[in-house]
Amino acid sequence: RHAVETLPWVDKASVERAWPRGLRVTVIEQVAAARWGANGILNSRGELFMSETRHIPTELPRLSGPAGSERRVAQRYLAAQGRLVEAGMRITSLRLDARGAWEIDLDNGVMIRLGRKQVDERFERFVLAGLRLVAQRGGEIRYVDMRYTNGFAVAWRNGAAQTAAIPASLAIVPTV
Repeated sequence: RHAVETLPWVDKASVERAWPRGLRVTVIEQVAAARWGANGILNSRGELFMSETRHIPTELPRLSGPAGSERRVAQRYLAAQGRLVEAGMRITSLRLDARGAWEIDLDNGVMIRLGRKQVDERFERFVLAGLRLVAQRGGEIRYVDMRYTNGFAVAWRNGAAQTAAIPASLAIVPTV
């Protein structure tokens, strides 16, 4: 069992004796959930189970971050993707940089900059106020910068940038 479980694509294995002269080996395969960095693959628990591979399915999202942040990045991806799929969008890339800032790339080419602080609140503000704009005009938008306290900035593909204020009815108020 131990020898089988050391293979990279094996998640779990069990070995039973099959009476009278045999063994029954059951293997549960790893489920590739995302690409990690350049050549790694994460499973659905956010564990890096292959750090260097030649074949990576291109349909998997690309996640990246500092060494040891795999699980944290995977958890944020799963939480964000769950919210965006309702709007018909998909995350193609999610990055955590060495300073702790987060960025998300969507399948329509729009980047969402969340920064380092209040990441959950900023993402919620994007879902409530910016998602509709991205759904309607995603082809015209380069990125949405959510790092503002009372709004967000939009960089258009034609080079113009605009800042949008959030109506008071959509403001995120932290609860204690």
